[in-house]
Amino acid sequence: MNPYLNFKGNCREALAHYQQVLGARLLFQHSWAESPMADQMPAEQGDAIMHATLQFPDGSLLMAADYPSERFIPMQGFSLSVNAASVDEAERMFAGLSDGGQVTMPLEPTFWAERFGMCIDRFGVSWMVNCEMKAP
Repeated sequence: MNPYLNFKGNCREALAHYQQVLGARLLFQHSWAESPMADQMPAEQGDAIMHATLQFPDGSLLMAADYPSERFIPMQGFSLSVNAASVDEAERMFAGLSDGGQVTMPLEPTFWAERFGMCIDRFGVSWMVNCEMKAP
């Protein structure tokens, strides 16, 4: 299963941020102006992303697009969860994802993880960052 996120005109910026913070690689990005449907979008939204795909180091995919602004509904009712290989990586990812956003649970040790935290990034996406405990 691959999540598909809809943004309100800032998809390009969000994907660039996720590439930097999470080490993702952009596989595909296509604007509305580059599509056969260019005439169905207002000219001012031509640079908006019609479809894009990121691939993360573990092979997982995240797809995204800019949703037509008049029909956009903010994201809610879900979180994207990322696993860090180390505490340092968890702290780096959490700092990057929460920068300019809202921390809903600080990154800290829990009974199941060396570190776990939750935030809503500056693009309105809810994230959980987890660094599992090492087996004894």
